[in-house]
Amino acid sequence: DCPICCLPQSVDPEKSVLMSCCSKRICDGCNIANKKRELEGKLQHKCPFCRKAWPKTDEEVDEQWMKRIEANDPVAMCGKGTKIYEERDYKSAFEYLTKAAALGDVGAHYQLSCLYHHGQGVEKDEKRGLHHAEEAAIGGHINARHNLGCLEELSRRMDRAVKHYIIAAK
Repeated sequence: DCPICCLPQSVDPEKSVLMSCCSKRICDGCNIANKKRELEGKLQHKCPFCRKAWPKTDEEVDEQWMKRIEANDPVAMCGKGTKIYEERDYKSAFEYLTKAAALGDVGAHYQLSCLYHHGQGVEKDEKRGLHHAEEAAIGGHINARHNLGCLEELSRRMDRAVKHYIIAAK
């Protein structure tokens, strides 16, 4: 849910903004409303949640992320791990994602399940991959739930697969 309007957020990350200052995911509606308010009032650009000034450079964004990571923010750690993963530095990504998962981030659990499943940055381990996929699914991660359905289907347990697919579809 958006922390401002409390409406459910889309699973599509393109329809929201992750703020580097407070690690809150703001829906596009609230973000646009904030920008409109700032433009009409000729106000300084600020985060719609914590009201910190908008970073002007990529270095400032990275600095804000590092402050959040140093404060043990699991969302920031998962975001950094995902960014490093996309750069194909799987070992460093694994470190950040492991810390975020230990702090309860379901996105980190999902990413770790993928790393273990494909053996990227770690030794391939289906059992650990399944564990992290289950943790992510229990936490509400839709893709993890869908992947569990696929695994059950491959094991010919169609009744369990259908249950996973139904939960993922909701």
